[in-house]
Amino acid sequence: MLQIMKKKLKDQKGMTLIELLAVIVILGIISAIAIPSILGLIDNSKKDAHVANARQMINSAKLAVTGDSTLQPANGATVYVTLKYLEDKGYVETVKDPDGTNSGYAVGDGTAGSSKPSSGSYVQISADSSGKLSYSVFLTNGTRSVKNTDGTPVSEDKLSRDSVN
Repeated sequence: MLQIMKKKLKDQKGMTLIELLAVIVILGIISAIAIPSILGLIDNSKKDAHVANARQMINSAKLAVTGDSTLQPANGATVYVTLKYLEDKGYVETVKDPDGTNSGYAVGDGTAGSSKPSSGSYVQISADSSGKLSYSVFLTNGTRSVKNTDGTPVSEDKLSRDSVN
């Protein structure tokens, strides 16, 4: 019985070098196709996270306007609310950067008022002549920004993956 087992073990053959090379080539072709697709999916999910953060900033600014009448712009006027102001006043939790940059989002100087911030992320609140409010957002982390191609804030209804530059 022992001799039969030894003989069976000796009869086993492995794969040839050609077969191994064929498997390696097939794996290479599959990875050459799959890796760019996966990287594209990751990039799109990060862009979607930036858009979600921008929407959260706008919703927080809406809460801020509701809770603080000094942020309500007069007819035809504009008010700017920085991300730092929204975080400091508790309207929004600290916004996480999906790109994972060490510095995170540029939060601005912590002000809210009629002066446009010189740097950082902010929400622009404008009132038309009838008093209707419109909200636009500029969100940046140093690597990417949610903004229009001309560098202006993106209006609430135009926020999309294409807004991330």
